Amino acid sequence: MNDPENIATGDDLTKDIDRKGSHSIIGEPEGGSDANANQRCGLVAIVGRPNVGKSTLMNALVGQKVSITSRKAQTTRHRITGIRTLADAEGGGPQFVFVDTPGFQTRHATALNRSLNRTVLGAVGDVDLVLFVVEAGHFGPADAQVLSLLKPGTPVVLLANKLDTVHRRADVAPWLRQMQDRHPFTEFVPMSAKNKGDIERLLAICAKYLPQQPWWYAEDELTDRSEKFLASELVREKLFRLTGDELPYTSTVIIDRFDEEKSKAHGRLLRIAATIVVERDGHKAMVIGEKGERLKRIGTEARQDLEKLLECKVFLELWVKVRSGWADDDARVRSFGYE
Repeated sequence: MNDPENIATGDDLTKDIDRKGSHSIIGEPEGGSDANANQRCGLVAIVGRPNVGKSTLMNALVGQKVSITSRKAQTTRHRITGIRTLADAEGGGPQFVFVDTPGFQTRHATALNRSLNRTVLGAVGDVDLVLFVVEAGHFGPADAQVLSLLKPGTPVVLLANKLDTVHRRADVAPWLRQMQDRHPFTEFVPMSAKNKGDIERLLAICAKYLPQQPWWYAEDELTDRSEKFLASELVREKLFRLTGDELPYTSTVIIDRFDEEKSKAHGRLLRIAATIVVERDGHKAMVIGEKGERLKRIGTEARQDLEKLLECKVFLELWVKVRSGWADDDARVRSFGYE
């Protein structure tokens, strides 16, 4: 286990350590005796309270946007899987299956929040490693509640994120010593998800915890989520980013149509129709904006991101509808795709 007394206070605030103890393998390895003996693969859950940077971290670890981000708390609502494979010349190496989770909800026991919390609990139930994300130098009641959910016996890395916002890094070491008293963390990783070197260091640390077994996904796969799901998420991201704190987080996006066509001009073309669901007429007017300008911008930015991510031409049509009280209606929450 890392000893916080040995953690430096400059650019390198922590040292890698050898992990002690046994490690469990999830499921039966696929591929039989012909599988590459040098392949490693496993599940790594990313957990923490809302708005600590989990989705930004996930995207940095995967090397591509697979989880949406915004300054609004509770942006992530689903279990998002991001895949990163670091293959060597012989076809071996680690494949990380990262699981981004919603922030655990401690307020407002709505049907939507109950759904989000079930997603968190399901994600941490059977993984090889947990990345417990907090803001460097901070630990509050919401962080403590998430920490209490973690199962004994699963290795947990304390990931002190947003290190770039800490003015005096010398203050981080005593805080880490306090954190060691809260939980037997196997590693301490002060870092910034925006720092490429920190991400590479974190990948090297995570690789030590992956079981030796065949990869679960093809080398070039980035997520197990469908393109239709990614489309709804990217529209919701732009919705939140362009409305800020004006719009309640209970707004959601439903994909009504997702059709693929062949195109001589573009090769591949997607026609997507989506509905933004809000709870009040005032929210609808807010989303549409003056002369429809805000809705148009939401659609344009979502379409541009989709074309970049899916490498095809996209036509995106958006509508806005009011569904009062949907976030506290269990049946409607399920019908909108929440677990």
